[in-house]
Amino acid sequence: MAVPISFSKLVLIVDDDEGSIELLELLVKREGFLTQMAGDGATALEKVKSLKPDLLILDLMLPRYGGFEVLRRMQQDREASRIPIIVVSGRYTETTTVEVIRQEPNVREVFAKPIPQEEFKAALHRILDSR
Repeated sequence: MAVPISFSKLVLIVDDDEGSIELLELLVKREGFLTQMAGDGATALEKVKSLKPDLLILDLMLPRYGGFEVLRRMQQDREASRIPIIVVSGRYTETTTVEVIRQEPNVREVFAKPIPQEEFKAALHRILDSR
């Protein structure tokens, strides 16, 4: 029996807030995707290299390399630069900053917390081509 495509897709969730991680993990798993977590930027970069996730959900405010540094370092790695990213942020982000983030080649979506769940789920399936 063939495994549904969504069950073979791995999503790496990078956030240092326990509540955000729990919510994101629940949303991602409910849509049928596998998950791994990282609580800081350095661990995220290590897991990007070792796990080669299909999608990265990245908070901007992180210890040990913030989200912007993670983005920059991923762009410098040929393999990591191909991994699509959904950026999430719990703090107010100016429109100009959001536009700069959106211009990163592998950033597909930017969401402010609290995350609009239906839009988020639709973005997951669109980016991972699972529907």
